Amino acid sequence: MALSKRLPAAQLTGLRDCLRAADGPSDTLLDRWSADHPAAGLPAELSAIREAWRDEARPLPGAALALSLAVAAAAVEGNVPPAELVVSGPTSSTLPLRLTSGIAIDVIRSAQTTLVIASFAAYGIAEIVTELRAAAGRNVRIDLILEESTSAARAFAPLGDSVRIWHRAHDSARGSLHAKVIAADRRIALMGSANLTGRALRDNVEIGVILRDPGVVGRLIDHLHWLTGPEAHYLRRG
Repeated sequence: MALSKRLPAAQLTGLRDCLRAADGPSDTLLDRWSADHPAAGLPAELSAIREAWRDEARPLPGAALALSLAVAAAAVEGNVPPAELVVSGPTSSTLPLRLTSGIAIDVIRSAQTTLVIASFAAYGIAEIVTELRAAAGRNVRIDLILEESTSAARAFAPLGDSVRIWHRAHDSARGSLHAKVIAADRRIALMGSANLTGRALRDNVEIGVILRDPGVVGRLIDHLHWLTGPEAHYLRRG
């Protein structure tokens, strides 16, 4: 079920095809699939599946595992809540849209273990800082991924060491850090055009979306965490 939630549809189909063709848990086809999909801990998860297959269900054909994966994927797909549109600025009477400022607060308040926030710019967000302080008081781990050239980190100075701040590595020349994300607990994420500024959250015409699909949000978090690691060497602690 975990793989069904985390893998994109194309990769999930590829894994099912590989399992269907595998002669058993030691088949080198599975080794090649792991080598071709190194991101986000997927080889470790597949290794755990192979170990359970080897120890508990060796006679089971790969086709049966592929079928189980397909059933799990169908169950996950059937339970995925729809995305919700979010706006800043004026709202029309034709669509039931929620405002970015309120959604941002809701996502932060919902966090129980982790918050990952990315923004190109940040200022004039006293309410956001207050909510982050409250989240830190709940022992939520908070990672802020910020563009250094805009001095965005200054907005969070009152939080001190209760947050971890990340900037682009000095030797990275691969563009600016332009993402805008607020994600809680690998299960809900707000993404869109709005920076973490008072005007962007309330007054500017901004468009965003809130995702409640843990599979998609989990992959987003895995990518952001990968950027902080030695393989990407893109982000450094600020």
